[in-house]
Amino acid sequence: MPGTEAGRSFPRVFSPIDLRGHTLRNRIVFGAHTANMAVDGLPTERHVAYYEERAIGGAAMLVIEPMPVHAAAVLTRGNFRHSSDDVIPHFSKITDAVHDHGAVILQQLYHVGQHGDADNSYHPNWSPSGLPSYHDSDGSHAMIEAEIWETIEAFVQAARRCHEAGFDGVEIFAAYHALVDQFWTPWSNTRDDRWGGSLENRTRFSREIVTGIRKVCGEDFVIGLAINDEPDFDVALSREALSEIVARHDREALVDYVTCGTGSYFDFYKLMPTFLYPEKLGGDLAGTLKGVVKHALITAESHIRTPENAESVLSSEQADLVSIVRGQIADPHLANKAREGRPEDIRGCLSCNQMCWGRRSRDYWISCLVNPSVGREWEWGGDRFTPAETPKRVLVVGGGVAGLEAARVAAERGHQVTLAEASNRLGGQFRLAGMQPRRAQILDLIDWYERQLTQLQVQIRYDTYMDADDVRAFGADEVVTATGSLPDGLGFQKALPHLSVLPGIERGRVWSAEDVMGRAARLGDRVIVYDEGGNWRGCGTAWAIAEGGKQVTLVTPDPLVGKELQRTAADYPLRQRLAQLGVQFMCEYGILDWTGEGAHLVSFLDGSEQTVAADDLVMAVPNRAEDSVARALDDVDFSLHVIGDAAAPRQAPYAIYDGRNVGLRL
Repeated sequence: MPGTEAGRSFPRVFSPIDLRGHTLRNRIVFGAHTANMAVDGLPTERHVAYYEERAIGGAAMLVIEPMPVHAAAVLTRGNFRHSSDDVIPHFSKITDAVHDHGAVILQQLYHVGQHGDADNSYHPNWSPSGLPSYHDSDGSHAMIEAEIWETIEAFVQAARRCHEAGFDGVEIFAAYHALVDQFWTPWSNTRDDRWGGSLENRTRFSREIVTGIRKVCGEDFVIGLAINDEPDFDVALSREALSEIVARHDREALVDYVTCGTGSYFDFYKLMPTFLYPEKLGGDLAGTLKGVVKHALITAESHIRTPENAESVLSSEQADLVSIVRGQIADPHLANKAREGRPEDIRGCLSCNQMCWGRRSRDYWISCLVNPSVGREWEWGGDRFTPAETPKRVLVVGGGVAGLEAARVAAERGHQVTLAEASNRLGGQFRLAGMQPRRAQILDLIDWYERQLTQLQVQIRYDTYMDADDVRAFGADEVVTATGSLPDGLGFQKALPHLSVLPGIERGRVWSAEDVMGRAARLGDRVIVYDEGGNWRGCGTAWAIAEGGKQVTLVTPDPLVGKELQRTAADYPLRQRLAQLGVQFMCEYGILDWTGEGAHLVSFLDGSEQTVAADDLVMAVPNRAEDSVARALDDVDFSLHVIGDAAAPRQAPYAIYDGRNVGLRL
């Protein structure tokens, strides 16, 4: 029977559990996060298909993204309408779709209080005591009694709409120092009325919300509470203080479960922890709370990526449930694959935040680096492929991630696929990225591709360079060229456009990031890394060099190191690590000349010049497309597709998107 052996592999993960009369088929939750897909404040087909795919994939419970309960709570362009019954029929489509596939569904309700965003809300920030926002540069307004009750009623009415739309319950957002947490926390609640001071008074706000929801929505309606662990800031609530608060709610059975995340507005980087952080971060607080509750279930959340992570947390009795968010964004069928004894078939999350939090931070709807169908499930059919009407003979030239995805999807659809790779390994330049410190999850992804292609009977030809004549002779019906890109070799800097070639490059000892990570460069003790991208290509290479004991100076035209990594919440912990390794930062500088013994730099701020001694210079600047094979095939009688960096050098998510897109169209 399918799943029996897997049940022994993950016995705790796949044991059912009761939640206020609802039987959860396993312990895996797809937790709340902002997908940011609303149009005019209403959920769309994009939303329906996104959540339905995770229900099809086996998640036991889904918590739909935060609903702002009040005008003061609006935080993103894609937020839902906060005070309108117009949302009800649209949400009913989501709840019906999820229920049809056997999952329980809740919605999170939130208000960020002092940490509002006037760009979207155009409303004064409301808070217990009028402290400033940590989200932007604005202040807030200390709520009067009437505004407190107005906000409580806003939570209740939002829950009423959820109930009428078919949700099984709601989750109250009390995490990350949002409004509920602001009332709980003495640092942000200095009130001397019945809403501040004692524990009884500071928890009155949340208890009134929950009591109001229970009265309106009934006894079978699930009410959860989302909280967070923030041990690195003294002003935040300690685990002991949170235990006291949760125990106060649990004594009266006010809430049915508590979700434990990490980070806060004090340290935003731990909210969606990247690969720079350890896994299973939410387990510590969850384990503490398990010791104080008698009624509520405890959910561990935060960097729990895999079924193995989940089983570890559950078997150690740190939690009753686990929330795997990014892991199920990357592979919506994670639960089913684990249940069926196929955990090796799960496409692993890279903990990179590049297209989930990275796109959300720019106020776009979210996607995923490794899974470009995220947000496009309604167009592409999720991770389920329709067989091709006419199977064809397909040749993919190049085994980087664009070629790997094209080959995989074409084979999934029934085509006969051959992949020709010029080297003896798959992965292309993405493999080099996986050799940077702490980025081995990339190597795991490449291994996953190799396993999938083997299962799909794709013929992989290693050490096979194919020129145009070779491609013609192959006789394919469809040819996909994914031949990647190459370093420009000129040292061109966008910030100094009059220098088409870096002066002094002919003196040698000037390398690309690929040279370094591919171990072609033999570096001296003093190295300058010029990083024009503000991303992992330059910063991760500098990290690798510094970890190897070299003295590194990182030069960038940007105002800070890792500028592009801000959108992924990885920039600050990266700069910390580089600083700990002794890397020197020179921001808003360009390179006028390479002397062979150092670089002559210019400040873009005041025009001053200086020379920095170095044995080697590493240039992390944009590559150039290697499209020579495609250019030589402009007179062929077969269909030709140019994808990935061969079409234009870009980052990995766009290469994988190209591969998926062309595979679906063959």
